[in-house]
Amino acid sequence: MNSGLSFYLLSEKTAELLLGATVFDNPVDPAQLAAFVADPGHEMIFVVKDDQVIGFASGCFLLHPDKPAAFFINEVGVERSHRQQGIGKQLVSRILSQARRGRAQGIWLATEGDNQPARCLYRSLQGRETPDIRVFDWDGMMDDI
Repeated sequence: MNSGLSFYLLSEKTAELLLGATVFDNPVDPAQLAAFVADPGHEMIFVVKDDQVIGFASGCFLLHPDKPAAFFINEVGVERSHRQQGIGKQLVSRILSQARRGRAQGIWLATEGDNQPARCLYRSLQGRETPDIRVFDWDGMMDDI
């Protein structure tokens, strides 16, 4: 079922594989991609099948002067045609491992309360669900979500 999948850690050498990818919310901006790759606090794992990027998981390390480093999983996406095949679970598992190899002493993410597929995925990876979290945004940050 998952034959022909190649997983990559985003780097200067693998970044060009993301150009033209349709799995993201918007087209990949080469300048933003270069900035993401150059920032050592950002991580991305992506998967390619038949020369097409079909999924990714991205995140960043969060630092604060009075707390240990944490890792925030910013986004997980899998092309609709490749969902329900375990690809999302492999991506999240790999980004968790990458964060743990880094400096993270805790890892977290947020998802919508009605996003049952995502909640089931995170539970399957032993994620602990917390109640009553609310998101606040400024300057239209959540408009496209």
